Amino acid sequence: MKKSLVLGIVVLLMACKAGKTTAISAENFSTDAEVGTIMNYLASDDLNGRDSGTQGIEKAANFIENRLEGYRINPYYSSYRDTLTGFTPTAYNVIGFLPGNDPELKKEFIVLGAHYDHIGLINPKNGDSIANGANDNASGSTTVLELARYFSKARSNKRSLIFAFFSAEEKGLQGSVHLAKRMKQEALNLYTMLNFEMTGVAMTDKEYLIYVSGYNKSNLAEVSNRYAQEKLVGFLPTAEGFNLFMRSDNYPFHDQFMVPSQTFSSFDFTNFDHYHQVGDEAAIMDFKHMARVVNKMIPVVEGIANAKVKEVKYN
Repeated sequence: MKKSLVLGIVVLLMACKAGKTTAISAENFSTDAEVGTIMNYLASDDLNGRDSGTQGIEKAANFIENRLEGYRINPYYSSYRDTLTGFTPTAYNVIGFLPGNDPELKKEFIVLGAHYDHIGLINPKNGDSIANGANDNASGSTTVLELARYFSKARSNKRSLIFAFFSAEEKGLQGSVHLAKRMKQEALNLYTMLNFEMTGVAMTDKEYLIYVSGYNKSNLAEVSNRYAQEKLVGFLPTAEGFNLFMRSDNYPFHDQFMVPSQTFSSFDFTNFDHYHQVGDEAAIMDFKHMARVVNKMIPVVEGIANAKVKEVKYN
């Protein structure tokens, strides 16, 4: 029996055992068409590069909110919007919430996050001044939206899931800093924070699909690969060299909660030449790769959410 078929059966059985769930195959859940629909909007010229506090990112926030509402993912606060303190003009994170289905484990929370802002309009190149931010980070936002769509259908998570879309990452992680501090003050029982950044293009000549920042800080890669039943997550030396662990939205949660908080990515500094440039457009993204990342991550998130004990730990 093929490993992929076995994985699909395992996911179905896990979903059925979790309580009030719907049996859904994770193997081909996300598709390049579904990914493309989200990406082609979030990275479109109409959003003018999604700079924080602009009309463009307002459109992106509305889009994300409508998706979450359509998935029957509840707002975490009184609305989906979490307004940043001291940021002008007004900017906000978008936060959804799916309670766990286990009476005890639902008191523990997992944050799945990505920043949905970018840098807006920059100096023109060949008449184009819109830094669309497809890979950075409409791709990560799409990954989180697709995970939200899966769990909204499967309802298989024993622990509670928070889907967080951060603003002002490009201004110094301000959105995630704000939310991490707020949730710490509210005494959130956070188990782990899994962040997604620049997942739009596949790596080449690697024996793994994605890497995790702060690889040696925890056993997250080991746990992920066990649930994926393959070497899904690897170690990228360049990520350690550039200290990516401290440069994305995972870090404020590490700083506030001191629980495993790390970022998954497939940007390896060789497979993408348009960082913060007008060329970062949806047309050059690999939607099939993105859907594959989602589908491979589903049993990982599901396994972490449903384990009897907290398995992901800092070394």
